[in-house]
Amino acid sequence: MIKVAVYGKGGIGKSTTLSNVAVALAQRNLRVMQIGCDPKADSTILLRHGEPIETVLDLVRTRKNAFTLSDMVREGYAGVLCVEAGGPAPGLGCAGRGIIAALDKLKEKGAYEVYQPDVILYDVLGDVVCGGFSMPMRGGYADRVFIVTSGENMAIHAAANIAMAVENFRNRGYAQMGGLILNRRNVKREEEKVQELAEDIHSEIIGSLHRSETVTDAEEVGKTVMEAFPQSEMAEEYRRLADVILDICGRK
Repeated sequence: MIKVAVYGKGGIGKSTTLSNVAVALAQRNLRVMQIGCDPKADSTILLRHGEPIETVLDLVRTRKNAFTLSDMVREGYAGVLCVEAGGPAPGLGCAGRGIIAALDKLKEKGAYEVYQPDVILYDVLGDVVCGGFSMPMRGGYADRVFIVTSGENMAIHAAANIAMAVENFRNRGYAQMGGLILNRRNVKREEEKVQELAEDIHSEIIGSLHRSETVTDAEEVGKTVMEAFPQSEMAEEYRRLADVILDICGRK
């Protein structure tokens, strides 16, 4: 089982990137599960054509333990298994602890044994990497961490903090750094700045995605690029990125 955690600054395009990569992997005849670990619970929305799913934390709040795996895990486009951890009401709890509770509940209910995914993708808010937000890095969850960034200063700052967390946890048997994914915003010296970051954190840029209206056009109809525009150049970029991730994780 390949287990990948994708981090990055809020709004950098993690969920869009991951959803398209998930479809690309599913089209390689792999069983893929995408787990959204952001309180906004919108990681899998494009895979579900705009239809939200009930979060694990909402299920726990409203039904205690009286719910099934099929209530937590819903199928999206290309058969991708979709899960949203969810979060507390604003101001009423810690979102990081919510991630811990949600992932524990998936394990308790036997999600991985029942669905037997070939690939698990954790989509994690990366502005903070403390507490529950570091949960997907921990032993037994992800094996590799990939960071989505642009050349914007705040995105690079967030990426550097995430990389520092991965390095600090290295001796605990946590996930290893897999590399940087450059999601272009067409700012000055973008590739140069991200390459400098890669060198600073002793990593590399493993994929580069162009800024394209194709992505926006697909989102407007509530779909991934892989579904809405499968013959586009952006779809090919996502396929190439999916192949690189598989290669880095030791399976292709």
